[in-house]
Amino acid sequence: MIIILKAGVAEADAKQLLEKIEGLGLKPLYMPGVERTVLGAIGDERILASLHLDSDPRVDELKPILSSYKLVSRELNPIDSHVMLGNHAVGGERFTVIAGPCGVESKEQLFSVADMIKQQGEAVALRGGAFKPRTSPYSFQGLGEEGLKLLQQAKQRTGLPIVSEVIDANDVELMAQYVDCFQIGTRNMQNYRLLEAVGKQQIPVLLKRGMSATIEELLLAAEYIVNSGNPNVILCERGIRTFETATRNTLDLNAVAYLKQKTHLPVLVDPSHGTGVRELIAPLSYAAAAVGADGIIVESHLNPCEALSDGHQALDAEQYAALLDGLRPFVHAAGKLL
Repeated sequence: MIIILKAGVAEADAKQLLEKIEGLGLKPLYMPGVERTVLGAIGDERILASLHLDSDPRVDELKPILSSYKLVSRELNPIDSHVMLGNHAVGGERFTVIAGPCGVESKEQLFSVADMIKQQGEAVALRGGAFKPRTSPYSFQGLGEEGLKLLQQAKQRTGLPIVSEVIDANDVELMAQYVDCFQIGTRNMQNYRLLEAVGKQQIPVLLKRGMSATIEELLLAAEYIVNSGNPNVILCERGIRTFETATRNTLDLNAVAYLKQKTHLPVLVDPSHGTGVRELIAPLSYAAAAVGADGIIVESHLNPCEALSDGHQALDAEQYAALLDGLRPFVHAAGKLL
């Protein structure tokens, strides 16, 4: 239930109502605004009836939350949320660029890519997989904690916050010592124990859409994290599996525009996985900016042909620089800054 208080209701009165809501076993939410204060009550709304809020002189309006994903819905919070990644606000006026190799392969490989990204100056975070879930058990699986230590050294070298994928709930506390943002990949979007585990941290979570997941399933996965206590969720459209085989996946930009309508969470696009084709990353990045995305996450590697994973969809230094140059006018046309 959304409870809109009348103008001028004091904070102490609002908190008194919140205590009553919590006393009924419902989850209370406090959302002070410039003109009005809005309260939320998540749970069985029939229980809330005992408070008779419709006749409370402090209450202006009661509105049911119709969405199944309540905490991440714009019904509850119509204002865009910002998620802090280091000193950068994802979801703000700036268009976010996160870049780096698919996997951490060695110190030399990681440092060379990190230096290249830092030199270009637009990326706000370095991505790199230390734990790599792969379809084949014989493919490169990542360096594990050694990869996390290298990422931490790359952060100290460049000042770029670290984004890295977590694949097991048992690894969350370990990774929390090294990363600035958990990434949850497509294979784990509905790993509910993992979602709840990162929800108990306050570290930002980049949640990628499952390859066969509906938009509602993505939002409900985000709801798991927020409901567990972590509001710092960034959604990522990374392409879905369809009947089309010309590209690795079908990048669903419909979803980006739809998500911006339905949720207050920031939305990024991953054109690298979305297409799996290096030459398509730039045009799909431009399209992402045009449909309202808050940023992109792209794979980059100084020697893509020698990459141990996903080299075919990684940009080299020259291609990465060209992407940023080409992206700038599209970002500006969308009313954001790069």
